[in-house]
Amino acid sequence: MKACTRFASAAWSAAALLLLAATPAAAEARLADVRPPLLAPAPLQLQASTQSSRAKRRSGKATRGRSRRRAARPLAVPAAAPALRHTAPRSAEALASDLTFMLGSSTRSGEWGAMVVSLTRRDTLFMYQPGQQLLPASTMKLMTTAVALDRFGPEHQFSTDVLRDGMLDADGTLRGNIVLRGDGDPALSNRFLKGDPNAPMETLARFVAGQGVRRITGDVIGDESAFEPKRIPDGWLARYLQSAYAAPVSSLSLNENVVWVAAYPGAGRGPARVVLEPSTSVLPLKSTVRTVPGSAGGSVSVIRTREGQIVARGWIGSRSIPRKYSLVVDDPAPFTAGAFRNALVAQGIQVDGTVRLAPTPTSAVKLTALPSPTLDRLVSVMNRESINHYAELLFRNAARGADHSALGSAVNGEALLQRFLTERVGVEPGTVIAADGSGLSTLDRVTARAMTQLLGYAHQAPWSSAFHASLPVAGESELLKNRMKYTPAHGNLHAKTGTTNEVISLAGYVTAQDGEVLAFTFIYNGTDRWNARSAIDAMGATLAGFERP
Repeated sequence: MKACTRFASAAWSAAALLLLAATPAAAEARLADVRPPLLAPAPLQLQASTQSSRAKRRSGKATRGRSRRRAARPLAVPAAAPALRHTAPRSAEALASDLTFMLGSSTRSGEWGAMVVSLTRRDTLFMYQPGQQLLPASTMKLMTTAVALDRFGPEHQFSTDVLRDGMLDADGTLRGNIVLRGDGDPALSNRFLKGDPNAPMETLARFVAGQGVRRITGDVIGDESAFEPKRIPDGWLARYLQSAYAAPVSSLSLNENVVWVAAYPGAGRGPARVVLEPSTSVLPLKSTVRTVPGSAGGSVSVIRTREGQIVARGWIGSRSIPRKYSLVVDDPAPFTAGAFRNALVAQGIQVDGTVRLAPTPTSAVKLTALPSPTLDRLVSVMNRESINHYAELLFRNAARGADHSALGSAVNGEALLQRFLTERVGVEPGTVIAADGSGLSTLDRVTARAMTQLLGYAHQAPWSSAFHASLPVAGESELLKNRMKYTPAHGNLHAKTGTTNEVISLAGYVTAQDGEVLAFTFIYNGTDRWNARSAIDAMGATLAGFERP
């Protein structure tokens, strides 16, 4: 990452972080200090042309009398709001003044929390309402990232295990059940494996066949006991719940708990081939989609009935590409276990029983396993693409621990986070509320000071490089690819974004012109989000352009 190449070697100690909360070096900024030169010139007000002569002739036929009495009024295009420009302050005082102006002049309503510190000189450069508890949106994932890396280390891997509960005969007959035990692996999908969404279960089924299993007389058991049975975190709004970004939570999850209904053209005028990806035995599918010869188009609708059946209707052209439609999986564990059963059958393994859920028997013997990518790769995907599914599973995994000594639950996750923040980071108790690990909950609260303290701690932690590398880079990657381009922040600033209907936030790091590494947090809660985002981008670029003697 380019931003990492300019980091100063100085590290911020935990003692210095405690001083940050207690004795800031700069007074809280006041919004009364404004500097008008920061405004870009407003565009000229334009007037739309009046009706064209052709339009006049058309309208004149119907309203000739009125057209003589009332002239057409020109339509004025309102002037756009002045755009904030980033600056290049040359002192700490000038920086605080510029940031103060940007916060005070950007939004028409809402609340701000902001803080900027130098990790190199160990002083506070700016703050505005740093103790105000605000909705963080996805910047909450920074806290999940830190507590997971601190708990496990960057090289940790989760393991989805397959066990046998019964004897395996010499002829390959397993006289008993086969168990798929979830370990909260968020990457159990084709994101890291070659192939379609069936790839994880196909891989495990091949491993099972490689152990000599040819027939299973019992059931396929899914074990999701690593996590609490509660599927939806507190504070998730009902309108979220049929969207992929708010899929239910389970320790036994597949394909980020989304199933694709895929329609492929059939032969002639016959029925189209409609399948589920990944294939699973527990979701009934009915299709009346037909093939239309010679066409490259198509019109397919997919619904889910109250009984849980998936119904696909419509048509697809014989020359059409496959058409795919996603549905959120309401009950992830049986969905995953059913996909494993289908994969076993596809490998030629006979399965006599059905799919059910149960804890793994103590007598079960491990047959094989599919490890996850290392944790540093998981948090990189989570933060760069802001994937809530990853955050919720890692939050619960951190609570569970590497020794599996506790239940993976949101309550235990918050308790662990509180201990981590107060005992390790130096955050004042009670300033952070974490109802979930992703920031989607409307109950979450953080302060700009607590988030900035976390950034300072993460910068000097043993896992600092993994934390830094997980963040999008301004002007270059993922959710910051189109922000702060061609400014001093481009290729330099790296931070986690947060966006909901009432939140715009950004927290991370940037290297100033003099080589100082700055940690910053900007959180806005309100409805004027577009202007807030513009202000945040201007402030980020201003930090990158900052220099002091």
